[in-house]
Amino acid sequence: MSERMRIGVIGCGNISSVYLRVAQIFPMLEIRAVADIVPERARARAEEFNIPRACTPEELLADPEIDVVLNLTVPKAHAPVNKAALEAGKHVYTEKPFGINRPEAQQVLQLAEASGRRVGSAPDTFLGAGLQTCRKLIDEGAIGEPVAATAFMLSSGPEGWHPDPEFFYQEGGGPMLDMGPYYITALVNLLGPVKRVAAISRITRLERVIGSEPKRGQVIRVETPTHIAGTMEFENGVIATVVMSFDVRAHRLPPIEIYGTEGTLGVPDPNGFGGPVLIRRVGSTEWLEVPLVNGYTRQSRGLGLADMVRAIQTGRPHRASGTLAYHVLDVMLSFNESSAAGQHVNVPSRCERPAPLPIGLQPGEID
Repeated sequence: MSERMRIGVIGCGNISSVYLRVAQIFPMLEIRAVADIVPERARARAEEFNIPRACTPEELLADPEIDVVLNLTVPKAHAPVNKAALEAGKHVYTEKPFGINRPEAQQVLQLAEASGRRVGSAPDTFLGAGLQTCRKLIDEGAIGEPVAATAFMLSSGPEGWHPDPEFFYQEGGGPMLDMGPYYITALVNLLGPVKRVAAISRITRLERVIGSEPKRGQVIRVETPTHIAGTMEFENGVIATVVMSFDVRAHRLPPIEIYGTEGTLGVPDPNGFGGPVLIRRVGSTEWLEVPLVNGYTRQSRGLGLADMVRAIQTGRPHRASGTLAYHVLDVMLSFNESSAAGQHVNVPSRCERPAPLPIGLQPGEID
């Protein structure tokens, strides 16, 4: 098979520039076309990154020269675009979340299996040097047997900085489905699949006012919970406390900590790729910073896509898989369902922990 696979990008919004920039470091990726429902956006990205073709999504899907679709649309469009790409005979890698409900996400998985095509999904930050270092430490028993964990993502919301923040407050948005994928994926990678959850959620303000350009002053109607607090029980017995919020002005809480029988692991922000990774073992009075295991310490969105492409070329499983992403979605949806029902909710799906990356990789390397 060719050393490079031809990538077509659908969705040229805020995040696309990051993916297009990072894709340049991976020799197995060749960006051949970009598409958007707003033609000016596609043309601008094509010009910015010297991409051969700007077109409509329909034209991109019909192009036989495209092997893999990178889906960077808004959350409500993720599953429909994923299905269209698979139906067009292409592999697809999507931004998070994997969908906004279980039926549409399940249809994508079923279609991928039936068509013999790969489906992958962000986030891929769990493949970064920081979280891979944490995975190595846990697997080696550096903190003993994991007992509990905490995960906190607390902010005042994206309407103050994002140019198109409306979708954050619609179905498929909110702090859980927007930021939760980073935290839940990191925890599943470190600790394994989730068994059940219990939670309470609320909508604090029914309206938000955009503070960023070009839509400053416009009002957003809030349709999804903006503060979610809950617990997760993992299959291995670990209990995690999770709080996701767009209602907090300031805080001093760590992003993630893992508590074991022999020590505590300070996990870096799962929305990034680097460190620091901190550990404090039984008997120690100080936190020690642990050297990172590979070179993916900076912005590397697209690492999961590159890993999927290399997996297609070599026939091995890819790490940021649709199965992993579906389990994470299943967990996140269970939080709001638990709050509405006032009881624990069992998580029906399962997944395997993805294989860790090899030690010592430098940017651009996968295997």
